[in-house]
Amino acid sequence: MTTEQNQLRAPVAEAMKAYAGDGALAFHTPGHKQGLGAHPLLRQLITPQGLKEEVSLMEELDDLHEPTMCIKEAQELAAQLYGADAAYFMINGTSGAIHAMIMGTLSPGDTVLVPRNAHRSMIGALILAGVTPVYIQPRIDKVLGIPMGLELKDIVATADEHPEAKALLLVYPTYYGVTIDLAAVAAFVHSRDMLLLVDEAHGPHLKFSDKLPQQALDAGADMAAQSTHKILGSMTQTSILLARSARVDLERVRSAASLLQSTSPNQLLLASLDIARLQMAEQGTELVNRAVNLAEKLRQAVNEIPGLCSFGADYLPDGESLDLTKVTVSVRRLGITGVQAESILRHQYKIQCELSDAYNLLFIISYADTEAQVRILTNALQGLAEQFAGAQELVLPVEIPPVPSLGLEPRAAFFAGRETIDFEEAAGCIAAEQVMFYPPGIPILAPGDVIEPAAMYYIRSMQQLGLKVVGPADTTLKTIQIVRDKNR
Repeated sequence: MTTEQNQLRAPVAEAMKAYAGDGALAFHTPGHKQGLGAHPLLRQLITPQGLKEEVSLMEELDDLHEPTMCIKEAQELAAQLYGADAAYFMINGTSGAIHAMIMGTLSPGDTVLVPRNAHRSMIGALILAGVTPVYIQPRIDKVLGIPMGLELKDIVATADEHPEAKALLLVYPTYYGVTIDLAAVAAFVHSRDMLLLVDEAHGPHLKFSDKLPQQALDAGADMAAQSTHKILGSMTQTSILLARSARVDLERVRSAASLLQSTSPNQLLLASLDIARLQMAEQGTELVNRAVNLAEKLRQAVNEIPGLCSFGADYLPDGESLDLTKVTVSVRRLGITGVQAESILRHQYKIQCELSDAYNLLFIISYADTEAQVRILTNALQGLAEQFAGAQELVLPVEIPPVPSLGLEPRAAFFAGRETIDFEEAAGCIAAEQVMFYPPGIPILAPGDVIEPAAMYYIRSMQQLGLKVVGPADTTLKTIQIVRDKNR
């Protein structure tokens, strides 16, 4: 059978169907016994066939931790499709993939370069691996009020200051779809004998359209963690970790992934990864290009609505590009915040965006969207704009704070003794917990950060706008946990 013919199979799904069809009486987990004991509500959620196949660890179904059969074949097919030397199926999301990527390549005490707009999962990986971050501030667009890409000059300058650095961790594309010249970054990083490890959570579709930026692996990344569930067709909680072998010990990565994943992986999740890969092998180019075209039509329509605007690739400086399927809509000229706009769209128009921030709404257009759905969204945005026509442009007296000083390594801060103090008295203390707004889940404070007034002001300002605080024990932020001062 040719490689192309193999790509049109789904080995994990085939093995599940074969086991369920064999008729063996189940004296094994799970407790619902192939749906026989399932509650009616569970039967409504999962089909009878799905419940019958929701088993794991039978000989036909392979072992995610030591794959030799259907899972091994499915992972090899994914690696072939994406042009990787190895692919690892992850059933605890891209957070787990990022943890495995960093624990599988770095060692305690290593120094790594990290963009400050990294997702909370990357901070978690720093804690687990015991590595020391050197944070780099991305370019901040003050009109949109959002972080964009890292600039190569800043990467070079930081690497010059820290020649001991073992890797650059990168977010590519950003949550808002912005990418940088990753090939140039990869060439520089590798010239310094560093690894390029990429959080590509929002880029599993980039491979399938020449209208989109290069996927990270094709641009020279050593590893990339992709959220297959975010943009493609697998179930929530499933992701793929892709690797090249030239600079990476693949067996160590497999061991790290095994250490961090459940020993009882849900076979339905694994099958959904396999089937999502199959779908892209069958129709990936057609489906992703359709999404790109729909997103561009939406962007054009938004820019024709008075009071709204949506930036495109032409808005970005040289070296940056855009995943066109991410449509950011600025509502600041309507005199309202993105948070207010999200609430109006959700409750008045039954439209739910991906996220809102101080000035913007973000909409993701995927292969599943249709002309009709985009038309409904366009009409809702038209109605929103008419509702606030003639308002004065919103200008908030706050900007994303600068990179804080590192008072303690993240792992040391996480495990240090803690004390709880009033948030308003925290300036100059070292944070023992993360503080962020979710989505996008980018920490404003991370364990080990020196808490500075600019960060406190930004957090309070965003909190007052209605953004949801996530991370601290006290989500009202009346108090915050800090590293205990032994001198007090």
